[in-house]
Amino acid sequence: MRAADWPPPRRVVVTGMGMLSALGNDVGSSWDGLVAGRSGIRRIEAFDPSRLTSQVAGEVRDFDPSDVLDRKDMRRTDRYIQFALVASRQALDQAGLPGRLEGELAEATGVIMGSGLGGVNTLFDNVLIMADRGPDRISPFFIPMGIANTGAGQVAIAFGPLGPNFATVSACATGGHAIGEAWETIRRRDADVMIAGGVEAAIHEAAIGGFCSMKALSTRNDDPAGSSRPFDTGRDGFVIGEGAGAVILEALEHAEARGATPLAEVIGYGATADAAHITLPAPGGIGAVRAARRALDKAGLEPAAIDHLNAHATSTPEGDKAELQAIKTIFGKHASKVAVTANKSMLGHTLGAAGAIEAIFTILAIRTGIVPPTINLESPDEEAGGLDLTPLRAGKREIRTAVSNSFGFGGQNTTLVFTRFAA
Repeated sequence: MRAADWPPPRRVVVTGMGMLSALGNDVGSSWDGLVAGRSGIRRIEAFDPSRLTSQVAGEVRDFDPSDVLDRKDMRRTDRYIQFALVASRQALDQAGLPGRLEGELAEATGVIMGSGLGGVNTLFDNVLIMADRGPDRISPFFIPMGIANTGAGQVAIAFGPLGPNFATVSACATGGHAIGEAWETIRRRDADVMIAGGVEAAIHEAAIGGFCSMKALSTRNDDPAGSSRPFDTGRDGFVIGEGAGAVILEALEHAEARGATPLAEVIGYGATADAAHITLPAPGGIGAVRAARRALDKAGLEPAAIDHLNAHATSTPEGDKAELQAIKTIFGKHASKVAVTANKSMLGHTLGAAGAIEAIFTILAIRTGIVPPTINLESPDEEAGGLDLTPLRAGKREIRTAVSNSFGFGGQNTTLVFTRFAA
């Protein structure tokens, strides 16, 4: 088929969402906590953090995967895989899809479920076992539990989708890439339905120790709830978090044919590289600017059409500064009219899950007209002048179209554009 004969890209809607976060073990409880401005960050409970310079985290608490895994399989799956299965099951349930996909539906459904670090608890624990007891004592499930693609594979094994299946791995841009690439997969007719998202379970002493060695994490250990401070002059690094976000993306005609309710429409996606530095953003956030412009071009929108921006905003000195500069460059005179929020002020930074979790919160902002607050924002960075960062308390406004930013170590950037669904 000649390019001129290709059918136009399909419209893609969101029909289901699932989540685990430091604020709750589903979408509803996480959203309620976010809107209330409640921090989910506490002193680390998974292990004794006293040897670390950063001793706080946004942990998922009271997690129970028994609805999707039996006891034997729980022992054979890393925590990040369990997160992926539970969040995906929640999303499938909301979308009204069956417990296991069969036939044509299975063949038309794919999975892109990313993780920045994969099964790091499994990896580190087995390295310690090898050092202490020898390589013959390494678990036979060490590799399938530890590699970053197994979450996507296990979702397919559990629920039956037979379409495109892989993991995105792009540090903190992982979840945004997963949703964006799933959107493109449906638009080009390689699938009718995609389970997409990001997941991370990296609260392990070795992983956090690595970030501590980079001086990347907050050391405000005496004030866990106040430790993540996006855009605030008192910020001193990010707070590690864990969690998962999963969405069901669906071709509009497929959703309509089965009577599904669209929650929002995905209309744009941009992905770029800084090609500048392994950890620091490009000067002025220019990589983020280019990602946003690509996403807006695909959406057919001018910057003035955007009502709300869910910022990446990790609470690092240079990262937040660059993002503020990028927002002003992208929106120009319209920048002061865009309601900005920084969810990591309450969740911590969930790394590979962040883009998916924050995409879900962006959709909920569109649906409810509520912009969650950026808590701990008491003394805004001078680069924030003229911007509405929704400090301390949630805001209420009409939101039709919104963007969600995600940026990863290595200079990898994504922007997603969502809009209120209109038939």
